[in-house]
Amino acid sequence: MNYVTFGRSGLRVSRLTLGTMTFGSGDGIWASIAGLSRDQASRLVSIAVEHGVNLIDTADAYSQGQSEQVVGQVLTDLGLDETRMLVATKVRLRTGPGPNEVGLGRSHIMRTVETSLKRLGRDHIDLMQLHDRDPHTPLEETLRALDDLVTQGKVRHIGVCNFSASDLEQVNAITAQAHWARVTSNQVHYSLAARDIEHEVAPVARRHRMALMVWSPLSGGYLSGKYTRDGGAIAKGRRTNMNFPPIDPRTADPIVDELRLVAAELSSTPAQIALAWLLGRDEVDTVIVGASSDAQLASNLQAGELQLPPEIRDRLDKVSQAIVPYPHWMQHFHDRDRV
Repeated sequence: MNYVTFGRSGLRVSRLTLGTMTFGSGDGIWASIAGLSRDQASRLVSIAVEHGVNLIDTADAYSQGQSEQVVGQVLTDLGLDETRMLVATKVRLRTGPGPNEVGLGRSHIMRTVETSLKRLGRDHIDLMQLHDRDPHTPLEETLRALDDLVTQGKVRHIGVCNFSASDLEQVNAITAQAHWARVTSNQVHYSLAARDIEHEVAPVARRHRMALMVWSPLSGGYLSGKYTRDGGAIAKGRRTNMNFPPIDPRTADPIVDELRLVAAELSSTPAQIALAWLLGRDEVDTVIVGASSDAQLASNLQAGELQLPPEIRDRLDKVSQAIVPYPHWMQHFHDRDRV
């Protein structure tokens, strides 16, 4: 396993992170996403550790808190302290019926952190992430609360998820001016079928030394090749019931076809090729891989050892290149005389 320095922090983080959205057995959408018991989750964590993974990602809302609880139980069972496994969790989504049990207000953040610590069985959270921005709460209130948690020692580093380039600029300006704890990372959706962040989010993150974590690197399993062109699953998976992250088969299916060809040429799997492509991108620091079985996780983790030849990367780049939005296409047009 290779490791990277995580953004502006001093942490060294594995290129692959273990995602735990499948841990626990919650209600609603979690009924079709999660379902792994404590024993099953323990086997996945063991496999991840054997491959050198040292970061696990969860959230307070996953399976109504059961994911955090199972993570805490498993880490205790396996004797994995912070020197062997770092823990990242999140706050923002609804955790109860009350009007203040959602969002990024100080009250909800402070209460959520205390609850998460109890579930995880630790005295601190290595990476506390905002699950998304909250349009109803001043960003200054949110960031001040996070800074206080860092000062108190309950949180080591702070990160965000799904923030736009504009959001990142605003966060950086506020924390820099106030001398508060700086944002270490942005967790984003990025895959061969979703390359939106390349235009603005990734350049801004790099400018401010924010690490980029990738969620759903296979676009909800679509790039694994187990779904048919009409959107019907030929194998059980969360896409059986919902199209998330959103995929347009007209653009995604040619990518899957190319992944299958490359996988056959390299004696690999489409999922491993898609993950290896991401790991080879300069924008990416760590890729979150989740699984519902031991074999699936072990297979996906092998992507960390796969180096794609330049000609293969070129083929994947071309088949996945989306329409460049304005003003970037105009800028590229004018940049021709500056190359």
